[in-house]
Amino acid sequence: MSVRDAEELEALLGDPGDDANPYGFAAAVGRDERDAFPAEFCAELARAGFHLNYLPKEWGGTFEAFDRSLTLVRSAARRDVNIMPGTMFSIIAATCLQLHGSVEQQQLAAEVLRGGGAVGFALTESAHGSDLLANEVALSADGVLDGEKWMVGLGLRCEAVYVVARTGARGPGAFSAVLLDLRDVPAGQLERLPAAATNGMRGIDLARLRFTGLRVPDGARVGREGEGLEAAVKAQQAVRLMSMAGSLGIADSAVRIALDFAAVRKVGRAVLASSPWPRRELSVAAAALLAADVSALTAARGVHVVPEAFSVWAPAAKHVVAESCEELVRRAGAVLATRSVLREGEGGAGLFQKLQRDTAVVRVIDASTLANLKSYAGQVPTLTEGGAAAADPGALSALFALDAALPAYEPGRLDMFARGADPVLAALPEAAAEVSAALSADASAAPVVALVEELAAAVAGLGGLTRAARGPGADPNALVDAAERYAWLHAAGCAVHLWRANRDRSLYGTEPGSAGWLGAVLGYLLARADGTDPRRRGAVLEPALDAALALRESGLLFTALPVRLATNRREES
Repeated sequence: MSVRDAEELEALLGDPGDDANPYGFAAAVGRDERDAFPAEFCAELARAGFHLNYLPKEWGGTFEAFDRSLTLVRSAARRDVNIMPGTMFSIIAATCLQLHGSVEQQQLAAEVLRGGGAVGFALTESAHGSDLLANEVALSADGVLDGEKWMVGLGLRCEAVYVVARTGARGPGAFSAVLLDLRDVPAGQLERLPAAATNGMRGIDLARLRFTGLRVPDGARVGREGEGLEAAVKAQQAVRLMSMAGSLGIADSAVRIALDFAAVRKVGRAVLASSPWPRRELSVAAAALLAADVSALTAARGVHVVPEAFSVWAPAAKHVVAESCEELVRRAGAVLATRSVLREGEGGAGLFQKLQRDTAVVRVIDASTLANLKSYAGQVPTLTEGGAAAADPGALSALFALDAALPAYEPGRLDMFARGADPVLAALPEAAAEVSAALSADASAAPVVALVEELAAAVAGLGGLTRAARGPGADPNALVDAAERYAWLHAAGCAVHLWRANRDRSLYGTEPGSAGWLGAVLGYLLARADGTDPRRRGAVLEPALDAALALRESGLLFTALPVRLATNRREES
């Protein structure tokens, strides 16, 4: 069996609000309390072919496009985000092998992964964290591996592992990669130990792998000497797409719990959803959710069209999604008040606590906030200071038009550095002018037009900002701050392109051509770019809440092209 889309997956897994459902919320909270790995849930997904959705077809997988995989993963992750690492930790090793593995190495990985097994990815070390150039695990000239890797996903149970080890003295070229079939490792040369337990995503398999004089067999070296770190960094661009699916799954459940509560809880004669302060908090949460969806969805399509830009696009989108989802969980918690801190009781009490903990882990699991921003901060001036090369109109149309077919994903086109202008922001002046003209006849859309114009002016100022950040006497944090502003503005640019390319179809359950959701997303993203409280944007955010309430009422996933869910909304009384 192979689930083809998220609605099939929803039907298979059933109502997550049913306490007796082993794939529902109560079961997830129970596992969380026991620090238990979601073995039964992962096994059911494996029987449904879920794990094949990120494997290329030539490996026996069913991968078609990242936007499809993103929706599948977030649909499962809304029930328990732990299924994402439980079933998909191998994606980074698989991508590395796609980039520079031999046919035999790819066949080994494909065999393991098709069977529901795992290929671990061993890169980081406890003493060095994100400072990868300081890593010490070494592969000697005569092929002996020594040292300890840290936080290896599925490291306690993986059948094979891709290891990045030091083979040189200094610099990025000092690291090479090997693929080890752990079923053949002699006793005493490898020790698998649990990594430190995490506060969120409890029970997932994170391990320390300790190599002691491990003789690396002939044929285990992946690619050429010195390219291990480069391949790993490129592969992480695709991994960030899937980590965004985890954040969105958490966000869907957090906002849904808050809306369920606000729809029935009364203050005086009014329900919370109609009371001014809770409505404002929920509007910010809903706008943040839609902004995260826009950023993730367009990135998932963009990697097919302009993978050369993903050394910047992927971490920028990761920042927007992670930070937006962290904020919306906090805003939802403010509305739930006491119920957000209860471990037991009705109304998703224990579940919300789990979501709070889980989102903190997803936010940093593939890179800390600072490491993520620093990974592309140095590239932002290249994208913003030079002359804006014209973007290919046909490519942008395929990217943003949600009914357009995508070109095949080509991981070999991923690059360490983005070259030339950002295609999204280079094409923004024309897109902004067209959107403003299309909305100018509607007086009610005037606030949205003003936001589009504000965005265009902010993007035009990015070049000057990055020049100042590199100038004499600049604040040492200025370039990282510019990278963060860039991320929020890039996401806002994606929202404008998305509206422009889909004005004749319904997005977020709204009427075709409706600009309310666009105004809410722009209001939220521009506030975050300016470092101001999004609540100050006021009523412009409310259409996001109206859209979320309508999607909830219809039992649909909170995404641009809504997916019908197995119901979990409690009946209102």
